[in-house]
Amino acid sequence: MQEQGLLRIGELSRRSGVSRELLRAWERRYGLLRPTRSPGGLRLYSADDLGRVREMQQHLAGGLAAAEAAALAGQSEGEHAVPSLHSPETARAELAAALDAFDEPRAQWTLDQLLSEATVETVLSEVILPYLEDLGKRWERGEATVAQEHFSTSVLRGRLLGLARGWGRGVGPLALLACLPGERHELGLMAFGLALRSHGWRVAYFGSDTPLETIDEAADALGPSLIVLSAVTSDRVQAALPKLQGLTGRYRVALGGGGVAGVDPSGHDVLVLAGNPVAEAERATRFVTSPLA
Repeated sequence: MQEQGLLRIGELSRRSGVSRELLRAWERRYGLLRPTRSPGGLRLYSADDLGRVREMQQHLAGGLAAAEAAALAGQSEGEHAVPSLHSPETARAELAAALDAFDEPRAQWTLDQLLSEATVETVLSEVILPYLEDLGKRWERGEATVAQEHFSTSVLRGRLLGLARGWGRGVGPLALLACLPGERHELGLMAFGLALRSHGWRVAYFGSDTPLETIDEAADALGPSLIVLSAVTSDRVQAALPKLQGLTGRYRVALGGGGVAGVDPSGHDVLVLAGNPVAEAERATRFVTSPLA
C-alpha cells in the first residue's frame, strides 16, 4: 500500500533490503524511523525514513556501530525528500533524456523517484513500457541509435531484475516464463512477471532464447500453473505453435509479446496475451481458474 507517497513497513523493507524486524528495532532503539498513522491506525513511512535507512546502511558498511550510524543518519531530516515527477509524460521525458545521454546514475535516480511515488505496476504501465514502445519507434525512424537502444535496454533490464529479486518465493501459483527460441527481447516478459507477482504468483524465469525442450523439461520438474512464452516477431510464434502440443496437453500455456498480433491460435489450445503486459497479468490470473479442457 502507498498513500500519497507513504509506505507500509513491508514496502519499506523491500526497497531498503532490511528486514521488518530490524527496521522495527532501529525505530524502537534509535528513533531512526518517524512514521505517521493512517486513519485506520496503520504506520506509514516516508521517503525521509527510507533515506535514513539507506544512510544508516552506508554507515554500518563503513564500520560504525549501530548507535553511531543511527545518530548520523538521524541528522539528515529533510534531506531525502523525493521531488515529484508530476505526470507520466514528464517522467518518460526525464527517463528518455537520461538514457539517451548514456547517464545511468540519472536514469536510476529517476526510477528511484518514480518507485517512491507509485506502485511497480503503475511505473511499468505508465512509464517504462510506453518509453520502450517509443524507443522502438524512434529507432525505426533513425532518431535513436543502436548504442542508445542497447544502453537503455541494458539499464532497464538490470533494474527490472532487481525488482524481480525473490519473485520465486511464496505459496501462490507458479508461472514459468520464457522467450521462444531465437527471441532476445525480454523486457515485456519481465514486466509481465512483475505484474503477476503483484497478483500473488511465484515466477520461474528462464529468460531469452529458451529451447522448447528446456521449457518442457523445466515444466515437468516444476509443475507450473501457467507457462508463458514470448516473442516480438510473428515468425517465431508461428514456428513454435505446431511444437507446443505436448505442453498444451499437460499445462495451461499462453503466448505473449508483439509477435502474437495477427496469429491465429485456434486448434492449439493456448491463451493469447496481446495487450499491455500489466493488464494481461490480471487476465492470465483469471485464466488459470478455469478448468483444463
